[in-house]
Amino acid sequence: PDNKTIVSGSDDNTVRVWDVASGELKSTLKRHTNAVSCVAISPDNKTIVSGSWDDTVRVWDMANGELKSTLKGHTGRVSCVAISLDNKTIVARSYDNEVRVWDMDSGELKNTLEGHTEGLTCAAISPDNKT
Repeated sequence: PDNKTIVSGSDDNTVRVWDVASGELKSTLKRHTNAVSCVAISPDNKTIVSGSWDDTVRVWDMANGELKSTLKGHTGRVSCVAISLDNKTIVARSYDNEVRVWDMDSGELKNTLEGHTEGLTCAAISPDNKT
């Protein structure tokens, strides 16, 4: 990341992109139908990923704000998203107690991790993309 951009999610169902130095609002991304609970910026600064209480994960083009894909499958509010350092994998956690793993380019669901029985609050992907 370039440390020049802040991305925020809100109860107003939007993702907003801000310039750190000036505080200027650069864009507002509107496609979620409920509160945006989590956001992530890809390490290459090309993609924004947002999770929402509408049970979806959305993938956005950072340069133009275009919605690239909507990842569906969770049956509960999405509360955590992460992007691998190689910009190939999205991990999302939901109140359905599942962690879902998607291919960032194709949007293909790669895996669903189940086993938590209560209160799954966060998920992360290892920085080396191997372990």
